[in-house]
Amino acid sequence: MNETTPRPPSAPAPEAAPAAGGFTAWPLLISLCGLLGIVALFLEGRPDANGSDFDYPVTAEDVLGLDHVPYRLSGAVGYVLALLLIAAAVLWRHRVERRFPGSSGATAVSYGVLATAALVTLTYGWRGAVGNYLPSGAEGDTYDAAGVYSYYIMTDFSPYIAFIPLLASAYGLAWMAFRERLVSRGLGALSALLASALLVAVFLTGVPGLPSMIIVGLVVAGIWLAVGRSPITAAQS
Repeated sequence: MNETTPRPPSAPAPEAAPAAGGFTAWPLLISLCGLLGIVALFLEGRPDANGSDFDYPVTAEDVLGLDHVPYRLSGAVGYVLALLLIAAAVLWRHRVERRFPGSSGATAVSYGVLATAALVTLTYGWRGAVGNYLPSGAEGDTYDAAGVYSYYIMTDFSPYIAFIPLLASAYGLAWMAFRERLVSRGLGALSALLASALLVAVFLTGVPGLPSMIIVGLVVAGIWLAVGRSPITAAQS
């Protein structure tokens, strides 16, 4: 009769084993969010974009000369991005959090993505409003120069600031890598370094929109998880 020797009660539970390689498709949704974020972020107009000899400060009359099309497109792409961020959070919930319910890092990733989706919805709605209310827009006769200028000021940094909660997601990945061993240490180290560098840059320069560059990290993280070796993508290829 074959017998198996039971594991002693005091023996630690085995750690999740890394994936054996291969390709996993679902993390590419993360990369898609990053790409759309880059497109939406830089679809805008600037009164000083036509030459280096622009006179500051920017006035309401300067803003009225902007093309409304980039703002309309940015607002639309931003809305699509918000929906895809929610979809990515749902997918992360089913593929990662439910498989590893004790992972606080995975929860931090979800919270950062959902908070970003909420802010993106708001800030890119303002971007779309600028495109709508500029003189060449669909409702260009709705507000005077001061009113349109107010909308423009609201979009000066807000679309950039919308991505700041993703810094929490980056630190969540780092925690998953070094504490919970659920993603590769290379990805965790890169996530922590990028998030920390962007925060330090804000402290040194005072420019509040610099953390928006974390969206580049979304592109890298999605590809890394899709083709790399991480326990969260094991047996899900």
